[in-house]
Amino acid sequence: MTATAPTTPTPRPEHGSGAGANVIRALYRQRRWLWLVFAVPAAALAVLIMVVLPPDQTLDDLGEWLFKLSPFLFAVPAVALFPQVRMAPVLIAFAVLVYMGWLDTELVLRVQEFARNAEVEGSFEPVYQWELFITTFIVLFALMAYRLGGARTATVLKTGVASILIVISGLNDLTFWALNEVWAAGSRPDELAWASHIVVFVGGPPSVTTAVVFLLVHLVLAAAVLALPLGKWVDRAVGRATPKAH
Repeated sequence: MTATAPTTPTPRPEHGSGAGANVIRALYRQRRWLWLVFAVPAAALAVLIMVVLPPDQTLDDLGEWLFKLSPFLFAVPAVALFPQVRMAPVLIAFAVLVYMGWLDTELVLRVQEFARNAEVEGSFEPVYQWELFITTFIVLFALMAYRLGGARTATVLKTGVASILIVISGLNDLTFWALNEVWAAGSRPDELAWASHIVVFVGGPPSVTTAVVFLLVHLVLAAAVLALPLGKWVDRAVGRATPKAH
């Protein structure tokens, strides 16, 4: 009689412990519909800001900054949690249809309206508001394509947060200052007085140096977010083996 060695069972990944891990496991069990928890307030806040409230180019304080950013903050986790459905190509094509059939056309119409009423106070605000909306749409469109293409929630979430940090970093304000050749004073200003999202943090119109530091801080934060092992934390919390890199 030939003896056989007992088969060694494959070790199962251990569950994470603590309140944080319990929350992650609870959310993971509801992941199929969890995206709606974020999508509904994102849509409601977007309608409130874009339709109900008058367009405003200037931020007065940190509270208003957070309020104007809130649809973006809710939309990113909504996209990250969106189910990877078979009709992904249809959804992407529909998003392109929305952009070409509405967003792009509306921007042109608002620019034309501004050209006709350039001397009227507040005539530029609708253009500025729509530009911000299109920027948000483009970032979310890229994240949605990434998600529907197979990216996991943790990766999309990290990418989305990093993208938000880049959007609010003041990069476009600095490039506007550097590339614009037409200034009312005849030369480039020493301060970026129009960058109110920086003003609410530093307490006044930022100098070019301050704006550069503000940008670098956000870029470092974005890089740090991308480097977080968020996927491994989730896998540990739900007791799932992390796929090995090939």
